[in-house]
Amino acid sequence: MSEREKILELEKEKNAVILAHNYQRPEIQDLADFVGDSLGLSMQAARVDAEIIIFCGVDFMAESAKILNPNKRVVHPEPGAKCPMAAMCDAGGLASLKKTHPDAEVVGYVNTTAACKAQMDVCCTSSNAVKVVRSVDSEKVIFVPDENLGKYVQRFVKDKEMILWPGFCPTHDSISPEKILRLKKEHPAAAVIVHPECRPEVIDLADAVKSTEGMVKSVKSSDRQEFIIGTEKELIYRLKKESPGKVFHAVPGAVCPTMKMITVKSVLRALETLEPIVEIDSETMKRARVPLQRMMDIGRGD
Repeated sequence: MSEREKILELEKEKNAVILAHNYQRPEIQDLADFVGDSLGLSMQAARVDAEIIIFCGVDFMAESAKILNPNKRVVHPEPGAKCPMAAMCDAGGLASLKKTHPDAEVVGYVNTTAACKAQMDVCCTSSNAVKVVRSVDSEKVIFVPDENLGKYVQRFVKDKEMILWPGFCPTHDSISPEKILRLKKEHPAAAVIVHPECRPEVIDLADAVKSTEGMVKSVKSSDRQEFIIGTEKELIYRLKKESPGKVFHAVPGAVCPTMKMITVKSVLRALETLEPIVEIDSETMKRARVPLQRMMDIGRGD
């Protein structure tokens, strides 16, 4: 029996579900019951009937699944698969910033630890960040931890003062204007779609700025046949599956190494042992669930 066959058998036997982010390896995407962006995975995690969630993504995503499913066993196959951007924001620093700006509400990107979420008013993802910031009552917003995403939101929300935490996604920040211009020169017929975690000068070169799920929908509905995709390269695997016949160009070096830590072997091991489980103290989970639930109630942006 192949590893894939064993996984499918164990998944059924143990009443488990496999969730995978768009940046996972192609073979992991093929195994998953649901592939999506961070908001889609959060929503899916909140409504699955399975007793066990095998979460194929980075640490904060598995934590979010646990927060939304406190009574379910959430297994993260590779605990070392951590998000570098989430690690840039610490709970102590956020607490200090809140004291400095007591009149500000905290909007936190879902790419943060559970401890940081516990101090937020509302979470957001790249697909609904503008909508979320517009929804808060305060005229002053502390936005953590992605400065690039915060600058993107500020383009559309002029009536709020935004205090930006100096964090970034190394993968998206590595997408330089030079790389985009080179690809545009090589592929003049291609539309450029980039992620809002990219630098402002890269966003200025794009035909569209979308979350990963937004990219999938945009490509499907577009009359264009060729695209330069400014996000982690593995999204192109899903794009090719869902928009066959269209042509996609990855940005050189746009790879998230921690997303690649999860393998078929580690998913099989996770199903065999139901370890390592995601554990968060009950008080942190209770407090962090509030901003996550607010994010899901607000839903997707445009």
